[in-house]
Amino acid sequence: MKVIIAGHYITQFGELWSKSLIDLMREAIKGAIEDSGLTETDIEAVFVSNMGSGQNDNQLHLGALASQMISGYPAASRTEGACASGGLAMIAAEQALLSNQYQTVLVVGVEKMNDADSSLTTKYLAAAANYTTESGSTFPGLYAILANAHIKKFGTTRSQLSAVAKKNHHHGFDNSQAQYHKQLTIEQISNSSLVADPLRLLDCSPITDGAAAVVLTTKQLKEQKRKRASIIGRGHGQDSLDLANRRSLIELDATTKAAKQAYQMAGLTSGDIEVAEVHDCFTIAEILAIEDLGFFKKGEGGKATEEGQTTYGGKVVINPSGGLKASGHPVGATGVKQIAYLAKLLEEKKFTRALAHNVGGSGATAIVHILSS
Repeated sequence: MKVIIAGHYITQFGELWSKSLIDLMREAIKGAIEDSGLTETDIEAVFVSNMGSGQNDNQLHLGALASQMISGYPAASRTEGACASGGLAMIAAEQALLSNQYQTVLVVGVEKMNDADSSLTTKYLAAAANYTTESGSTFPGLYAILANAHIKKFGTTRSQLSAVAKKNHHHGFDNSQAQYHKQLTIEQISNSSLVADPLRLLDCSPITDGAAAVVLTTKQLKEQKRKRASIIGRGHGQDSLDLANRRSLIELDATTKAAKQAYQMAGLTSGDIEVAEVHDCFTIAEILAIEDLGFFKKGEGGKATEEGQTTYGGKVVINPSGGLKASGHPVGATGVKQIAYLAKLLEEKKFTRALAHNVGGSGATAIVHILSS
């Protein structure tokens, strides 16, 4: 049974001081339904993705909040899986469709991060790690451990890390909804403030407000102006929450598990993928992702990026939206935004096969989706 992305919408990402959590959620929901050509009464269920609304906005029960924005009060629920919340909400929605419980559903991811004090935001983001064994750690610190392991094993260089950020800011420059529209040089990135050695400020994704939504259906759509993209593969992988219990620090087993499932379901290999949105919360995260997803051999992701193999004209286009680094990372919205952005590219016939990769924490949870035009 084919899951069709009938409609999609992405709000502006950034420091959106004039918009509330409710404003962003409503905008994304209304925009996706309008884009689908369907009506609100066609939506049978809503799946909300969010991590921090309880801490940052004193607002939980987001499923009910989303449901009341749609005529008929469709069934609704909220999914939380740290930065993989969006991918997990997508999986839940697809399972509900494929079980024939529903025929048309909506997934909306939202996060309002800038209104809260930065120390509170840092504290709730740190809750995506193992509070018992990694208390006091920050995510730049945890990913710095992964970066140092990769550097020690493969000789990954400072300029290769910087090449990831440079490329993603170059891509994000053409994305009108991205948080940043600024080209960066290797020197600017490499000389930015040190956060957790070897990661510097411009290796890190920002604090972001934003929302994204998609309408998914198994119905045959009436004749439309453009051919809609479909989800043809999906995978969900898990690993130890804390780094100390990982089999390896140079690859994310959750990603390799999820990718294997998705490729098998789609009947494709990594070589069939033309474009991918991967979870580049830090520059090392993109290097790990493009290796773990099979686009490049282990240890060669940094070199491939530096050589231009992850941009237009290369082997595979990685993060055409600018990724989390330039487009922004409103935690609950990111996994949904990846699907929405790729669906748009496929509809515009820029590509025919795409992959979305969404990660929670330092790699404990990974979701991979494969899309086809």
